Formats: sequence, structure tokens, C-alpha cells
Amino acid sequence: MYSIDNIVTTSTCDKGGNLKLFSAFQMMQDCSEMWIESEPGVKTFFEESGMTQLLASREVEIVRVPRFKEKLRTETSVFDVKPMFGFRNTFIYDSDGNVCYKTWSMGAFVDRISGKLQRIPDEVLKTVMIESKKDMTYGERRIILPKNAAFKEQASVAVTHNDIDYNGHVNNANYIRIAMEYLPEGFAYRHVRVEYKRPVRFGEVIVPKTYLSTDGIFYVELLSASAVCAILELK
Repeated sequence: MYSIDNIVTTSTCDKGGNLKLFSAFQMMQDCSEMWIESEPGVKTFFEESGMTQLLASREVEIVRVPRFKEKLRTETSVFDVKPMFGFRNTFIYDSDGNVCYKTWSMGAFVDRISGKLQRIPDEVLKTVMIESKKDMTYGERRIILPKNAAFKEQASVAVTHNDIDYNGHVNNANYIRIAMEYLPEGFAYRHVRVEYKRPVRFGEVIVPKTYLSTDGIFYVELLSASAVCAILELK
């Protein structure tokens, strides 16, 4: 397990003093990435082989949204690992130890330069600490968009330098930031799924397409160069 202490600051909350979903995703993502510091075997192998871990999907249950100045603790742990994929829980707790966000995610092990999937040797996998799978909803990793739905194409968004992380492409949390701009006014949600399909780099353009279903599910499809780079589902 790896953990990071956080606090809901001015820059991480919205105008109502609530933690932004984008900021919560940043906390989850940072803790997940820093997990490797607690796994010396994997860390050494990644450094020597030029590999990294990329997020493929994340599912989030929102129990309670923290407010301004609250102290939080983000914890991540691996519950399963395979030669090319890892599965983890990342939970955010308040100062009393009550859970605010429950999440599980799947990550892929890839070459940092080419982005192609790479296998981790069995002797390295055996060094990973495997912990119990936490209690939450475990839905499908893939998001199926409604057939024949009237998606609305939004104005394109240029990818800036500030969107890029150390892996050289748009940070996963920034897809949330983009998608939240199109959330219908007053739309309440407690469950979020994201499927990451293709890395996007500086200089590319993202075209958002949105759809609100009759049963109250909001979808955002993000495309770049006519290819889907991420799909989000909020309900």
C-alpha cells in the first residue's frame, strides 16, 4: 500500500467550496503513480527497461464530496497483477477515516517511448505486494455508448503544454477537466467510469461529443484525429 496526505485547498475546490472531481482524480492518479516508490523490484525494472504504467480504465463511487480545508488521505493498493496489466484500488478517506471516494482501476505496462505493451517477468511480478480487493462496485471496464444516440459535437479543445505529464501525453485527470465543462447544469452524479483508449500529445486537438440519456446517464466521448481517446460515463 502507498498513501499520500492531501488537503482541500482553494485551487482544488469549486465556487461552492466542494472538491472538484478533476482534483479528486488528480489525487487518485498521483497516488497510483507514486505507488511504485513502495515497490523497489518493479521500480528498478521499470528504470532499467524504460517501461512505465498507463491507466486503461477507472471506476469511481462517490460516497461524499469533501469540502474546503478538509484533510484527506489517499491510499492505493494492488489486488491483482498480470504480466501486462495491473489492477488496484485507490480510496480517498477523510480525517476520521471515513471513505469519500472508492475506485478501482486497470493499468497497462508499456514501453515509455513506443507506448507498446510490454511484459513484466514473473520474477519481478512475484515481488509485488498483493492486498485484498476492497468492497465497491466492479463494473465493466469498457464503456458501450448508446446506439443511434444523438451526440452533440462541442467546440474543439487544443492540447497545451500544461496538459502534458512526464509520460509525454495528456494526463489522465485532464480528460475529466475537459469533460466536466459540458456537464448539464444541476446534474447530480455519484458514479463515474472512464475508459482511456489512446494517448493524446501536445499539438493535437480534442473534439468532445456529449449525450444525456433518458435514464439520466451523461456520456462524453473525446476524439482526436478522428480516433476515440477517452470515453466517460457519469450517473
